[in-house]
Amino acid sequence: MTRPRAVLAMNPRLVRAVFDEDALARLRRAADIDTELVLGELDSTRSRDALAAAEILVAGWDAPVVRAEHLPRTERLRAVVYAGGVAATCLEDPAAFADRGVVAANARTANSGPVAEYTLAMILLANKRVLAEERRYRASRTRPDHFGAYAGRGNYRQTVGIVGASTVGRAVLALLRPFDLDVLLHDPTLTAEQARTLGARLVPLDELMASSRVVSLHQPLTPATRGGIDAGRLALMPDGATLVNTARGAVVDQEALIAELRTGRIDAVLDVTDPEPPDPGSELWTLDNVVLTPHLAGSLGGELHRLGDAVVDEVERFAAGRPFAHPEDLAASARTRVW
Repeated sequence: MTRPRAVLAMNPRLVRAVFDEDALARLRRAADIDTELVLGELDSTRSRDALAAAEILVAGWDAPVVRAEHLPRTERLRAVVYAGGVAATCLEDPAAFADRGVVAANARTANSGPVAEYTLAMILLANKRVLAEERRYRASRTRPDHFGAYAGRGNYRQTVGIVGASTVGRAVLALLRPFDLDVLLHDPTLTAEQARTLGARLVPLDELMASSRVVSLHQPLTPATRGGIDAGRLALMPDGATLVNTARGAVVDQEALIAELRTGRIDAVLDVTDPEPPDPGSELWTLDNVVLTPHLAGSLGGELHRLGDAVVDEVERFAAGRPFAHPEDLAASARTRVW
């Protein structure tokens, strides 16, 4: 069987971070690909010729966007496999490729595990208010009254709210199952029965915000969700509650969040912000009740190899004439368009 021709398109530094030697060898066996050639731009003759010859675009973070002007030179393209969450991010007009029968896959599922693990850790720590207590302990250098100072804390029978049954949201729900927690879920695409199968009780968003000791955000960024966690919903959160955001910064009204955090009434764990990183003068850098991490919940270090293995798995499936394990609907991606 003739191997399909493929080309890499991403930040060149990403190749060795994502694909170990075994993965690169598998990729070369499955496809006719020069793994030393990585398209970081599409303006040179060499890059455009490589794109024109490719049947599979193996893309990743910082991939150059295939624009309308490139369409006439992508007639051979049949598949896009993306080492990240949304393959359509490297296509200016995903629907145009979908109309031509181009199929896509992404490594979102492979990346969901680390995000879910980070989220679980932060939920369990937040319910004990560990980070705030660490600061208090360091400052006071005295033992607290364990029987009087910690009323309402801990993970036993606490209420945790999950916003969005996305790939990551579902992974978080699965990790929460062993714990004695009351888990609420808001997702307008699910029925109550579907939520129960995920181990949660489906509720309206306002009820979730008002009832949860920890609210963890996992909804996609779309025009409908942008700024949806606004001042009114933040005000619903109980005193001492924690907001965890590993989704996208813009699903939260940033000015409203800072105003609420400024009061000290709630805490926040923010792996994403809008903008990212926050402006140098943002109060998010200095507020004591904020844990701010640099978008590290997802795969990093050795975890990136899981993404590389997932990408090679998909290329092998395509080369063998089998369907993708984790397909992406390019037409649907084109309709939402904000990620």
